[in-house]
Amino acid sequence: MFVLHLPIAAEIERWGETQTKVQYVLTGGTGFLASWLVMRLLEHGYSVHTTIRPDPEHKRDVSFLTSLPGASKKLQIFEADLSDPDSFEAAIKGCIGVFLAATPVDIENKEPEKVIVKRALDGALGILKTCLNSKTVKRVVYTSSASAVVFNDKVAHAMDESFWNDTNYIKSLMSPFASYLISKILTEKKALDFAQEHGLDLVTVVPSFIVGPFNCPKFPGSVHTSFAMILGEKEQYSALLNMSMVHTDDVARAHIFLLENPDAKGRYICSSNTMTIEELSKFLSHKYPEYPIPTIDALQDIKGHKSARLSSQKLLKLGFKFKHGPDEMFDDAIQTCREKGHL
Repeated sequence: MFVLHLPIAAEIERWGETQTKVQYVLTGGTGFLASWLVMRLLEHGYSVHTTIRPDPEHKRDVSFLTSLPGASKKLQIFEADLSDPDSFEAAIKGCIGVFLAATPVDIENKEPEKVIVKRALDGALGILKTCLNSKTVKRVVYTSSASAVVFNDKVAHAMDESFWNDTNYIKSLMSPFASYLISKILTEKKALDFAQEHGLDLVTVVPSFIVGPFNCPKFPGSVHTSFAMILGEKEQYSALLNMSMVHTDDVARAHIFLLENPDAKGRYICSSNTMTIEELSKFLSHKYPEYPIPTIDALQDIKGHKSARLSSQKLLKLGFKFKHGPDEMFDDAIQTCREKGHL
């Protein structure tokens, strides 16, 4: 059982509450990380509110959430949309901690960059205003991304929380993910600025490639990309040139740890391991000989943005410990993919 730290624990005691009645809100509950975090919170006895996008025709299957152990008694699902930040008010009402994980993603570039960025900014700031006005929310944990750190032309052996993306550099890469990359950096900065200006307790988590098990029905993008050599998707090899990664469960644990640790402040990179594409090729070919992993020689001409290693020293110094390495990341991810028919 996770132990509640002050000041949150003190507030619960003052209200005459018990730990099992703690209400946490998690936006974007059908997502990869969010749905895993919902599962972990329920397993540890927390009462959880989560939000999903409105579904007027009621065709979306959320049984992977409602069937989770403890969900029938401790999980409430609310419809809310980032385009209407006020729609999150019902879910946040009465809660003490908020995990802000929802973010717009437009990989197919169906909408202009400005539209995606505006929705992300307006949605996040609107939710933060609701948290501020609630008078019950004691801390917000915003899920950022390594995408807000690594895309710049700075030379460094390792990148820490002082590094930020350069939007002009991102645009120069002509990446199909440009709108997402830009929205993550601008939203995180605006969220931190808003929190400082209004006295809202906000912590941001900056995870690297999340690799591991998942309970959502879709094939998560970061797992898919990490499997590029297993799947033979050469167009994605450039993302593996120097891949920092972290296990799904370690990221979920870090979110809860940072929500409840009274000394947590600012940004926290969450990344446990880094592999070059050559190291990943050796690792995968040795561990999974049933897949036609390309040889190191076949990877010599792969070009692209080679990110520096991400440093989680700030998170580790706060007392957090990673529990899983690359073996478990890929074993668990492959098992899940086989179970769900992705492999």
